[in-house]
Amino acid sequence: MEPLTEHRRVTFPVVYGFLRLVNVPEARQIALTASLAEYCRQHELLLSGVFTDRKATAGPITPAFTGLLDVLALPCTYGVVLPAVSHLGPKAIATERERRIDAAEARVLLVRGARKPSPAGHRHSNLPSTGRSYRRSPGPAPALDAET
Repeated sequence: MEPLTEHRRVTFPVVYGFLRLVNVPEARQIALTASLAEYCRQHELLLSGVFTDRKATAGPITPAFTGLLDVLALPCTYGVVLPAVSHLGPKAIATERERRIDAAEARVLLVRGARKPSPAGHRHSNLPSTGRSYRRSPGPAPALDAET
C-alpha cells in the first residue's frame, strides 16, 4: 500500500512576483515584497523570486518582464503573484502583458483585487475579459495600507 499524500514530501507550486515600482521609496518596495511573501506563505506557494520594473515605459517589454516570461516558461512554474492588477502597468500595457502571461499558461494570483466586492465566482480584475480566472486573497495584506 502506498503512503497517504500527507506522508509524502510535497513541493509547493513555484511562483514569481512582479512589481511595477516607478519612483517608489525603498520602504514601499520592502513592504510590497513582504506582502507577496506572506501571501505565498498563507497559500502554500513557493515564491522563487521577484521581478521589478522601476521605469515607466511606453511598451510592455522591459528587462524585468522579459525575465518573468523566461521563468514562466519553465515547466515547474505555476504562476505570477501581483499585489494588485495595477502592477502590470497602464491598461494598454497590462492587457498585452496579461496576454503574454496567458500564452505562457501561467496563472495570475492577486494579493488583493478590485475595491468593490463582487458576488462569489466573479472576476476581480480591471482588465478586459479573456476568460482568465484570477485568485485573490480574502482581504488586503497587512503591509498594504496605501493604494498601489
